[in-house]
Amino acid sequence: MANYKWSFANVGGVTRVRIQTAEDIRHLGELDKKMWTVLSCPVNGLEISSESLGLMDTDGDGKLRVKEVIATAEWLCATIKDPQTLFEKKDELAVDNIADEAIKAVAEKLATNGVVNLAAVQAAIDAVTIEEKAVPAAPLEADVMAAYKEKSAEYTAYYELEKLQKLGLATIPEETPKPGMKEEDFLKMGAQIAEWEAAKGEAEKANADALAAAKAEYMPLRKLLLIHRDFYRLLRNFITFEDFYDRDPETVASFEAGTLIIDQRACHLCMRVNDLPKHDVQAPLSGIYLLYCNCESKKLGKSMQIVAAMTQGEIKNLSVGKNGIFYDNEGNDYDASVFKIIDNPISIRQAFWTPYRKLSDWIEAKINKSAAEKDAAVMSDVTSKIEAKAEGKAEAEKPAFDIAKFAGIFAAIGMALGMIGTALASVAKGMSGFTWWQLLIVFVCILLVISGPSMIMAWMKLRRRNLAPVLNANGWAVNSDAMISVLFGRTLTEQAVFPIVKAPQLKVGMAGWKKWLIGICLTLLLIAIICVVLHLCGFCSCCSCCQ
Repeated sequence: MANYKWSFANVGGVTRVRIQTAEDIRHLGELDKKMWTVLSCPVNGLEISSESLGLMDTDGDGKLRVKEVIATAEWLCATIKDPQTLFEKKDELAVDNIADEAIKAVAEKLATNGVVNLAAVQAAIDAVTIEEKAVPAAPLEADVMAAYKEKSAEYTAYYELEKLQKLGLATIPEETPKPGMKEEDFLKMGAQIAEWEAAKGEAEKANADALAAAKAEYMPLRKLLLIHRDFYRLLRNFITFEDFYDRDPETVASFEAGTLIIDQRACHLCMRVNDLPKHDVQAPLSGIYLLYCNCESKKLGKSMQIVAAMTQGEIKNLSVGKNGIFYDNEGNDYDASVFKIIDNPISIRQAFWTPYRKLSDWIEAKINKSAAEKDAAVMSDVTSKIEAKAEGKAEAEKPAFDIAKFAGIFAAIGMALGMIGTALASVAKGMSGFTWWQLLIVFVCILLVISGPSMIMAWMKLRRRNLAPVLNANGWAVNSDAMISVLFGRTLTEQAVFPIVKAPQLKVGMAGWKKWLIGICLTLLLIAIICVVLHLCGFCSCCSCCQ
């Protein structure tokens, strides 16, 4: 028993046990717990039926653990003769395959051609009827009983205060409204209503118990068919994670909630968010670029929070507040709005442009800040002049322009321009001696100096992308890595692919060659600035242009 030979496979870059035969399920209790990919998972909020998972959750704590999965496997192997049918993931079962005689007897009554299915069992349960115990008639009209309950506390308090007043221990204020009936009649009415409600509750409970007893004979068979349908799928998400790494469109991992369409991309790896504060701590450790979205469907009257993994494309158009559409696995659509982003590299190509994007954002921010300050200063000056004229005050005389005060500034500006010109001339003179291929090497080296560190960091993070922290934040206990390689990541996010159009195209916006020209000019300008800085700092003393 202890020497059972398991089969292993590389699933998602990690060696994992594979469950392939009925014997694997029979020996599940012998599998070393350290080899399980997951140690526990939530019962609710997954794409596996919460009813099926709830039937396996024997302690009812809302979590499914290894011992409960093993107990379910042992129960299945004792209840059916050939557990190999579990791999079919069907909610039907041949009657001859049922080993439990009590369940088999019920299945024989509902079977068609020797096969019983969940739909037939559910139809039988819905058709159950009982001779109900009669509920006694209400002693009063419904509106009278409703009024009694509404006024009960108020009347009771008044009657108690009246008793105290008779004893000289209290005084009823004159504005206090008096009850519309005597205390004796009020108490009699309350007793009648209480007696009727008790009798009604007793009758309803008796009817519910009788109905449950009548349906009880079908429940073990229903439990068997539900777990027969979902157990192997649970194992693929609990032991091997095969449903996640098998990107067949018909196969969905138990934690995948649907698809987010945003910025001309489809993010297939979307999960419900159960505990946002835990995500704040755990999710950044995943190394994945994550979009957190509020999703709402007014049609269904439902809302949820999801987290979507972005594993392809650029991030320039992604920001908090951007809208998209989320489709759940049943095809229902929700309005989605990004409310939080965890910024991690998406690709090495995107990392190459990161320094330039950050520089552009910095320059844009500085320009906007300067423009805002100047605008505020102009507005302040204009308003102060208007206010001064309105109050009849004389405008202060401006001092005459004194060029001597600005002589030093002009000299400094001239010196700076001269140094920059000299540096540019020296760089140009030095590069004039290079051949075209040497200039190409210099150009590539400069690009590597700028983008190299960002690309190296991105490469290291992309190699470590791991879904486990995100699942842990959702209440899972993941016992192994769930790595997302660059190649696998491309299957999780699809980009829009447009066909090549040969027909005349609309001239909208800037022509393509103009965009390229502007891009080349900006790149050359950036290279020139870097060369000047290196020359002024003496970092290029090894070159002939800087000697």
